[in-house]
Amino acid sequence: MKYGARNQIVATVKSVKTGDVMSLVKFDVKVPCEMASVLTTESVQHLGLKVGDQVTLVVKAVNVLPVKE
Repeated sequence: MKYGARNQIVATVKSVKTGDVMSLVKFDVKVPCEMASVLTTESVQHLGLKVGDQVTLVVKAVNVLPVKE
């Protein structure tokens, strides 16, 4: 199946807590992956980002979509 989300992290379902309408599924991430970020050039310059720099990636997302194939 193809889908539009580019940043994909391989994970194992760790727990499932089911409610009447919503469920909480927790995942255990085992595989290192590559992530991407689009930001303004001004931000890149302000942070002084260059290849090889070590940074902390803070993920701010509206949705996490589990896909089981």
